[in-house]
Amino acid sequence: MLQVGLSLPRSPGGAAGGFPVAKPDKGDNMGSEQEMFGSSPVTIVITSEADTWDIDASSCLGCGQFVDWDRMPDPEQQAHIPRDILSKPPKELKKLAREGYWAASRALRAQVYHQLIQQVACRLVTPDAPVYRDVASRLFGKLSVSSHPLPEFLEGCSMPTYCLNLEGVTALKKILICIGNLFPDITYSPILPSLVALLLHYSEDEAQCFENISRLIASNAPHTSYIDQSFLAHQASCMTFGDLANKHCPAAHKLIASTSENVFEVYAKWLSWLFHDLPFNYAIRVFDVYLLEGQKVLYRIALALLKQYRLSVTSTELEGTNIKADLQAFVQNIAEHVTVDKLLERAFGIRLFSRKEIWLLQMANRKALMERGITMVQSRQSFHLAVDMQNFSSSIVTAQEMRIVWSWIPERFSLFPPLLLFSTSEDGCSLQRFYACCEGYEPTVLLIKTTEGEVCGAFLSSDWSERKKSGATSGFFGTGECFVFTVRPETERYEWVFIKKPELAKAVPRSRQRSPSPSPASLLSSSPDGRCTSSNRLAVPMPQRKGRLSPFLAIRHFLLPSKTASMFMSGSREGIIIGGGGGQALSLDANLLWGHTEHCETFDNPPLCQENFKVQLLEVWGFQNA
Repeated sequence: MLQVGLSLPRSPGGAAGGFPVAKPDKGDNMGSEQEMFGSSPVTIVITSEADTWDIDASSCLGCGQFVDWDRMPDPEQQAHIPRDILSKPPKELKKLAREGYWAASRALRAQVYHQLIQQVACRLVTPDAPVYRDVASRLFGKLSVSSHPLPEFLEGCSMPTYCLNLEGVTALKKILICIGNLFPDITYSPILPSLVALLLHYSEDEAQCFENISRLIASNAPHTSYIDQSFLAHQASCMTFGDLANKHCPAAHKLIASTSENVFEVYAKWLSWLFHDLPFNYAIRVFDVYLLEGQKVLYRIALALLKQYRLSVTSTELEGTNIKADLQAFVQNIAEHVTVDKLLERAFGIRLFSRKEIWLLQMANRKALMERGITMVQSRQSFHLAVDMQNFSSSIVTAQEMRIVWSWIPERFSLFPPLLLFSTSEDGCSLQRFYACCEGYEPTVLLIKTTEGEVCGAFLSSDWSERKKSGATSGFFGTGECFVFTVRPETERYEWVFIKKPELAKAVPRSRQRSPSPSPASLLSSSPDGRCTSSNRLAVPMPQRKGRLSPFLAIRHFLLPSKTASMFMSGSREGIIIGGGGGQALSLDANLLWGHTEHCETFDNPPLCQENFKVQLLEVWGFQNA
């Protein structure tokens, strides 16, 4: 870790109108010294460059002045730039950016960046270029000798410089110091140095770069964020990526969960993959689409990297290796595996839910972190998010099996250790006792072991008390985070069918209300031997109660092509049902003794065990402090 500061040395003899740029000797070991600046030096990891650096106050020499052209990976290409390129509609601009059109001309990319950022909706009072010149003059241009540490929000963060020359590195640090001066509410932002560095490659001067990054910082578009500015927001984004990886990269997620004790620690580096580890010619293409599409596109590209990584390794190769370091090395050498065009093509083939849904998930993750004591104002906190399974004890699954199940559940709940709520071995085979023990807990994990030794279950996102909302006519409830799974003989998870095909579920207008659910009284009936039989007349959820943050993947957010694809959980005196439409994924009778499983439309699952089974043991697990 290096102590980095800004020093303005007085050059022998002085010079009017500014401070001459000191030329470092060729033999200098750049970036190897430690110096203390000010009363509270900032510890920061940086790439190799001089710790003591000089400022020329009149460094506006034209576009490209900050770039070391010998380090640029590709030579500049000449391209015809249509005059109306920047007046094209957003949809067409997105297409051009995805196809790499800006890469054909440095001048075009610089022009596009500036205009796109000027169109970003941001706070009314946002520092601009004249403000930067004034603050920079006050901080750097008046005194002969001065010292300015980098902002505290960069503590422990890396500072990639890509293809910047020494003057560009100086400008990068000056801009970051001014951001710290003018945006005191920023407490943690590891992505910021990379974004400033990338913008500097295509800025006319420091002031223009500062104005553009300030607009991204001050963006106030609904359900949109360009730059996380607190440790809380950063951690919530990491958790959100973990949730998306869990859903969209199941093979990679399963591999990581089986080889790493702390899955979250691996996913916490997702932004570093994009804006630290990727080579410049990949990172700048990511930046092209990021300006037009916001943070959602970053999730897509990171997921594509994760999928590509899974294709390149096997579980045997990863035995005994540090998967976090292995992933970083893979991204750094991505050119050996896939071209940037192919990577982006695969990224845009991943169909995520709407920006609003992802925003809701981030808000839920932020709430869970706040419950763990993470605040907006703290700069950083070292804490362990993984659940300790050492003292875990179940009569149905082993600690290792529960670790895999825990890796499937949403990140905000996996922060908390499992808590046994109900067990037929301790509480008896009573459905009423089941409800009494489970009500008040949200979510829950249901585990079933059959007399044949098969083990299956379900993750249920809503409190079982929801079944009472409409009195005797309660219907199906829950959200799209529910899923069913098998543990033995095979370990597999079956999620809501629209996770894999979100394009089938269109967003519902706010004014639209779902119709009330009919009674599920006839959903469960018993055969003469006491076994459950299924019915296809299944209900859809009632609207959630008002005055509450809308949950992630709530059914009322979507216009579904079929009501039978949103039947998550239902409970009555006759028994419980999980999953519906063409059958029931799981159903249990009132004695919690006999069950039935078959394919259903909600989860598109096969039977989870023998279709008609007898329960040997049943457990329900909740989440401590959830």
